[in-house]
Amino acid sequence: MNISTVFSRDGALGKAISGFQPRDEQTRMAQSVVQAIKEQSQLVVEAGTGTGKTFAYLAPALLSGKKTIVSTGSKNLQEQLYHRDLPLMKDALGFTGRIALLKGRSNYLCLDRLSRQLVESHSHDSDPQLLSQLVKVRSWSSSTQSGDLGECEDLAEDSKVIPDITSTNENCLGKECPSFNECFVFKARAKALEADLVVVNHHLFLADMAVKETGFGELLPEAEVFIFDEAHQIPDIASQYFGQSMSSKQIADLAKDIEIGYRTEAKDMRQLQKVADKLISSASEMRLALGEPGFRGNWRDALKNPKVQREIERLQDALSLCREVLKVALGRSQLLDTAFDRTTQIQNRLTRVCDISIMGYSYWFECTPRHFSLNITPLSVANKFQEQVDNHGGTWIFTSATLSVSGDFHYFTSRLGLNTEHSLALNSPFDYQSQARLCVPRYLPEPNSPQMAKTLVSMLTPVIEANKGRCFCLCTSHAMMKDLTERFRQRLEFPVLMQGESSKQALLKEFTELGDALLVATGAFWEGIDVRGDALSCVIIDKLPFTAPDDPLLKARIEDCKLNGGEPFFDVQLPDAVIALKQGVGRLIRDKSDKGALIICDNRLVTRDYGKMFLSSLPPIPRTRSLSNTIHFLQSGNDESVSDS
Repeated sequence: MNISTVFSRDGALGKAISGFQPRDEQTRMAQSVVQAIKEQSQLVVEAGTGTGKTFAYLAPALLSGKKTIVSTGSKNLQEQLYHRDLPLMKDALGFTGRIALLKGRSNYLCLDRLSRQLVESHSHDSDPQLLSQLVKVRSWSSSTQSGDLGECEDLAEDSKVIPDITSTNENCLGKECPSFNECFVFKARAKALEADLVVVNHHLFLADMAVKETGFGELLPEAEVFIFDEAHQIPDIASQYFGQSMSSKQIADLAKDIEIGYRTEAKDMRQLQKVADKLISSASEMRLALGEPGFRGNWRDALKNPKVQREIERLQDALSLCREVLKVALGRSQLLDTAFDRTTQIQNRLTRVCDISIMGYSYWFECTPRHFSLNITPLSVANKFQEQVDNHGGTWIFTSATLSVSGDFHYFTSRLGLNTEHSLALNSPFDYQSQARLCVPRYLPEPNSPQMAKTLVSMLTPVIEANKGRCFCLCTSHAMMKDLTERFRQRLEFPVLMQGESSKQALLKEFTELGDALLVATGAFWEGIDVRGDALSCVIIDKLPFTAPDDPLLKARIEDCKLNGGEPFFDVQLPDAVIALKQGVGRLIRDKSDKGALIICDNRLVTRDYGKMFLSSLPPIPRTRSLSNTIHFLQSGNDESVSDS
């Protein structure tokens, strides 16, 4: 089947999709993917919003007859690909091969851990609410084919019970598990092995690529085509997996399993309860020694603190004692045997993250209210990623709406060590001249001014009122998000929603159903959000999204840049911010019939030379400094008096 014919008006897609319109950009991308598969080469494609990139890579992959892995940026995108896009493409192309969806093991119910939790939850001090959730999951488990907890409607996506009824690579009992023959993880992997096309996500792919877990190691060698959608996320995710980390969550999970092993299979070994308690208290003391929650800090600096050194020694002592006690219990319980191996693994990780003499890594820690993690991250993943690509061979395709900076792909390709000679930049088919306006308001305070939130609410309230809500306000920090939300709620009669007050999906549903709301959000809403039509017609961005200078991962990359004689601001910080801004801007126009205004409240776009790099990387949206012009455009759509002045 000729690929150009597939995307023609009377072709396979035209017959399968009512109202299908051929797009030159989509056909060009599909032709490039066909060529890359034929040559077994690397291809980088920036496909502007509305290009139809999903179909442009799926059609060539399905028609190639080669085993393909498609990796996406999130579980939501995985679901969309597997349940919506792929069935449509299969029908259109008459594809008779097999497709599979594979997630990380933390998404699948572990029957053994569920039965253990049900026994445990009948103890006198258990939470009746958790028991109720466990009973609902048990009922669902008898009818599910996949074991994917995302399909269990009675279980909230953030339920506290999920970590207790799923396995990790560390605590999985493998073939020794009494429920191994019914294991949902094993079944999902077996199905993926047999499939012609498998949909995964970046975290799962990179965890396995870095040999951090045996996620689907058998799959990688067999695949001939690797396609990464939302590929701009790959460098940062790769840096997490090519490093090392040790967390108090791992210790808490270990302690809980030791406690279950003691209560169910080794009731005569009271010291098991004691070592479990000691692990928990040592991890808690360590957490307190590290300071305030919500903080990322330099681990090398923290280790100079005598209090932190003392707590590390206590943690190491607790792990050593735990290992000695578990050694006595070896052979009595598969759960405790696995706990012995996990204790050794955590000890090794703790030793590794405390060895700060090894060059080429960033050492950092992070604190949440209850937990901490100690991390080492390579300054650059280019060599390691390139080595993996070279070892596997085959076709590697990277695509996203945001890969270039001022039309140049070097920033993206250099971070992954790609030697691609084939890159393609496809503009969006949308008519931004008539569909959108970009406003950088006059009289803005400096970005870090203490009056910023107060001024923005005063300036923007008339716009939001004129637009009858239907607005996103994307912030670059949680502090600004909370400040703006509070102030907007005092000024506006419209509903004001804030990220974090309910789940992401619930917030989006509420925003769309209300039809007149303002949603104030940060990081998670800058990308992967698709609100079409009248529900969203104004996107406000508080300031240019430069990463906080004290972010340890950014510090690592700045350090690497300096070592290589580069200019950190222009080589690292600026390109990062440009790509993040492009993602935020992409929330506005999602369809040919969409219309809306983009308001960026940062004078630096106009007053600094580097502002030109941001503007040249954005779609060709007419610009204005006037908020009244912007209001007029939103209300009438006929505002022609737009200028850069």
